[in-house]
Amino acid sequence: MSDMATVFDKILDGEIPCHRVYEDERVLAFLDISPLAPGHTLVIPKQRKAFLHELDDESAAAIGRALPRVARAVMAASGASEYNILQNNGRGAHQAVFHVHFHVIPKIEHQGLGINWRPGALDSGEARDLLERMHAALSAER
Repeated sequence: MSDMATVFDKILDGEIPCHRVYEDERVLAFLDISPLAPGHTLVIPKQRKAFLHELDDESAAAIGRALPRVARAVMAASGASEYNILQNNGRGAHQAVFHVHFHVIPKIEHQGLGINWRPGALDSGEARDLLERMHAALSAER
């Protein structure tokens, strides 16, 4: 996207402070400064990539290990029993900071993430075409 440093780069570089929730060699989690609900936490890889599909396998696996841990901590601290995990890729998908990040957003009464979901229908011919292209893409990665 851009060679300009993001706010998350500045946090990783120690230029901007954050309220650290969790950290290991590949992942940092910290409280969102504009939370949708108390405990709203951001989980970022230390690998500096804009989009999820750009992460290497090690960083992706580290995020996968960290997310359940952070979710449990958010639930314990906030008292929430429900939460959303949100991750956006690209401006059109509502990504505002171009560094991979996951939101762990507790749902507490009226606070949290609101979603207006408009499901469509999947026709079997479309499914076959999509599967063929997806399988080809996955095979190319091996």
